[in-house]
Amino acid sequence: MLNNILFDRLRLPFRKEKELFSSLYSILGFYPQNIEYYKMALMHKSVAKRNAKGKPVNNERLEFLGDAILDAVVGDIVYRHFEGKREGFLTNTRSKLVQRDTLNKLAQEMGINQLILSAGHNNTHNSYVGGNAFEALVGAIYLDRGYNYCMKFMQKQILQKLINIDKVAYKEVNFKSKLIEWSQKNKVRLDFKLISQGKDNTGSPTFNYKTLIEGLEGASGLGYSKKESQQNAAKETLQRLKREPQFIDAVFEAKGNRTKMEESPILNVPDTEEKNDFIITANKEDNCEHKEKDIKPQAVEMTETSNPTTIQSDEFDLSDITAKPKTQSREDIIAAAEAAAFAE
Repeated sequence: MLNNILFDRLRLPFRKEKELFSSLYSILGFYPQNIEYYKMALMHKSVAKRNAKGKPVNNERLEFLGDAILDAVVGDIVYRHFEGKREGFLTNTRSKLVQRDTLNKLAQEMGINQLILSAGHNNTHNSYVGGNAFEALVGAIYLDRGYNYCMKFMQKQILQKLINIDKVAYKEVNFKSKLIEWSQKNKVRLDFKLISQGKDNTGSPTFNYKTLIEGLEGASGLGYSKKESQQNAAKETLQRLKREPQFIDAVFEAKGNRTKMEESPILNVPDTEEKNDFIITANKEDNCEHKEKDIKPQAVEMTETSNPTTIQSDEFDLSDITAKPKTQSREDIIAAAEAAAFAE
């Protein structure tokens, strides 16, 4: 009984490795020679495994290598497939084939995500895990079998089974529309500015546009037409917004400064508090004595040209009342002043 348990334990790693070989064959189309490269390609950095020298062991280095090899392989395929097409068309097609969204989708469809070793993380929460592992696998293929097997993998396993290269190439991706939609949703100002225009060495016209977001320079793009130039500038700007959080912060800081200036009040809001300090109260002796000093003991009479409603000051001012000399008592003077103050 004990011998059977020990035999099962010894056989378990071999069974798992056999399953890995089988899974990789269905993905790659051939059996690996050095399985260790592929194990590392499927090891996420969250595992935090280290080698005998204490250095971390994960798929980041293979991802770096695979990214470069993938660009070369896909560029080779696109160049041979589309004879006579211009450099801009070839670059755009290659970008669509190796962009992050495409690689993530391929990793999911091929079952690569299920083979990734991570520290208990759900790969669906990280949109880059599958695409990174795909690139790392290409790096593993290159180290294990060489460039020709990388080409074989892309041609037979990807382009013949999963991707129609012609549909990808001629599918219009309107990056300008995407950037405009993003700017409108976030209520930021977006402009396309022509930097320069000229001709290439064959005499074909060229244009160079750049984007301005809240007055900040986003990115520039070259093209053989204004539309192509703006599309390339918009694409580069979207990529910068994705990979540079500090640029987004700068954009929204500029937006905040602009809206703050636009929304600041031009005039102060008038005070609605009514002031009644011009009313003379008869029961306050000090107030009466103060008014007796200010008012000269002469008769006053409102003329027809007087208009008390044109007073601009917040406080009642007796200087707006014109007077003619006339003998009146103090009570008559006060009454005349009150009548002038409340006249309509």
